[in-house]
Amino acid sequence: MTRLDVTVVGLHYAPEHSGNAPYTTGLARHLATEDMDVTAVVGYPHYPEWHLHPDYLRRRRVEVDHGVTVRRQRHLVPAEPTALTRVVMESTFAVKTAWQLMRRRADVVVAVSPVLLSLLPAVLLRRAGGYRLGVWVQDLYGAALAETGLGGGLLTRATAWLEIALLKRADSISVIHEVFRRRLVEAGIAPNRIEVIPNWSHVYVPEDVDVPAVRARLGWGPDEVIALHAGNIGVKQGLDGLVDVARLADQRGSRVRVVVMGDGSQRAHVMALGADVDRLTFLAPLPDGEFETALAAADVLVLHEKPGLVEMSVPSKLTSYFTAGRPVVAATDPRSGASSLMAAAGAGRSTSAGDAAAILDSIEQVAADPAASTAMGARGRVYAAEHLTSAASLRRYTCWVHQLAGDGQLVPQPVGVTSPLDRELSASLLDVPGPAPALPRVALPDTAPSNAAMSSRQRSRALAGSAPNPRYQSAVLPSVSPSRQVGVQDSARAASSTSSRSTPAS
Repeated sequence: MTRLDVTVVGLHYAPEHSGNAPYTTGLARHLATEDMDVTAVVGYPHYPEWHLHPDYLRRRRVEVDHGVTVRRQRHLVPAEPTALTRVVMESTFAVKTAWQLMRRRADVVVAVSPVLLSLLPAVLLRRAGGYRLGVWVQDLYGAALAETGLGGGLLTRATAWLEIALLKRADSISVIHEVFRRRLVEAGIAPNRIEVIPNWSHVYVPEDVDVPAVRARLGWGPDEVIALHAGNIGVKQGLDGLVDVARLADQRGSRVRVVVMGDGSQRAHVMALGADVDRLTFLAPLPDGEFETALAAADVLVLHEKPGLVEMSVPSKLTSYFTAGRPVVAATDPRSGASSLMAAAGAGRSTSAGDAAAILDSIEQVAADPAASTAMGARGRVYAAEHLTSAASLRRYTCWVHQLAGDGQLVPQPVGVTSPLDRELSASLLDVPGPAPALPRVALPDTAPSNAAMSSRQRSRALAGSAPNPRYQSAVLPSVSPSRQVGVQDSARAASSTSSRSTPAS
C-alpha cells in the first residue's frame, strides 16, 4: 500500500496551546495515524506570550511528535508585535519554508493561514515540487487588517489582493465557517474549490467538577457572579471593553466580577487600563486540568470581540465554552461567525461589542435565572457533541487530503447539519439510551484517479507500477465505533498538552 507524503506548513504548533496551534498539531498527528508520512514545517513556540518557550531557547531543528516529523524554522519573535515586525517574522519563516519545500518531495502540502506569507513559497513551488496544495484558512488577513485598523489603507488593500491571489492558485481551500466561504466566493474563488469543515473542541471538561472547591482556590466568592473571559488577550479581542464592563459593575454595586484569564500582546495594556477597577481580576494561564475546571466553575463565560469585527475570524474558544456546559454571553457583531454559532447552539445571549451596559445587563440577566442558565449550558454541550467533535472534523480532513492527492472524494456535510458520525459520538458522550444509528456506507470511485488529479510524484509511482492508495479504489468509508471515535478525540486533545494554557483558541 502506497503511503502519502504530506507536509503541513504552519507557524504555530505544540507546545503552543492557543490560536490555531492546537488544530495544526491535531491535524498533523491525526494524519500520521492514517497511513501517511507527515512532516510539519513550523516555527518556534512563542504565542501568545510573544517570547520563546523556555524549552526552545536553544535550536531544536528536528523532533518526532506522535509520528510526525517536526522541522522547526528559527525566526524573529518581536517583543512588541506590530504590523511591520510581524511582516519581518513571517518573511523569515516563509524563506525557510521555501528551502524545506525545495529539499523534500511531497504528494500534498497543507498550508495553514495565517501565516499569509508562508503561502507564497507553497504556491510558487507547487509546479516544481509536483505536489497538490491545500490551504486551511483559520483567519482572513485582509479582513483582519481592515477590521482591526492595524494597517493603513494601502497595506490593507495590498494584503487583501495578495491573499486572494494566493488562494486562487491553491488546488483546494478548507475554511472553518460559512462566513469565510461567503467572503471568498464574493472575491471570485469558485465555490466548488472551497470546503467548510469546522474546528473541533479540543478540551475535555468533566461534568463532576467540585465547583465550590475550585472557586475557593481561585479566590472567587460564593456570592459573586463570575464572568470569565478565557483566551488570548490581543487586539481582536478588544478587552478594553471588558474593563468598561467591570468599571460599570463597580458603579452599580453589581455582584458581577469580570475575570480575564490568559496572556497576549495586549495584557499589560489592559491591566494598566483596569488598575483602578475593583470588580476586575486577571488570572495567569492555568495548567491542564485546572483550566477546564475554571471554565466549569464560572457563572458565565464571556466572548468579547473588538467592535467592527465581522469576517476576519471565528473565535474557536466557543467550541470549548460550549463543551464546558456553562452559559455564554457573546459581545460580537450580529453579522459575525460567532453570532451565528451562538444562534445555532442556543447556548446563551449575544449582545453588541463595545456596549458595556448591554454586556453587563446580559450577564446579570443570565445569572439571575438559574434554570435558564443551566438549560443554556446544556444546549451548548449538546451542540458541541453533535457538531464540534474531533472525530467528525478530522475524518473530513482526512478525506480532503486524499481528495487533494487524487485518491478519493470528500463527502462533505453541510454546516449546521448533524452527520450520522456526529450523532453516534454524541450518543456515546451524552449517554443517550438506545443504540447509535448505523453509519452509511458511502461508495467512493472504482477507478484510479486521473493523471490530472494526481501529483507528479504519484504519476511517477504509477508508471513504476505502484498504484495510488488502493484503499480508495472500490472502497467504502468504514463505520467508526464509539471507542475509536473517542480515541481520535483524545489524539487531537493531545495537541494542546502543555504545562500551562491560556485559552482553547483565540
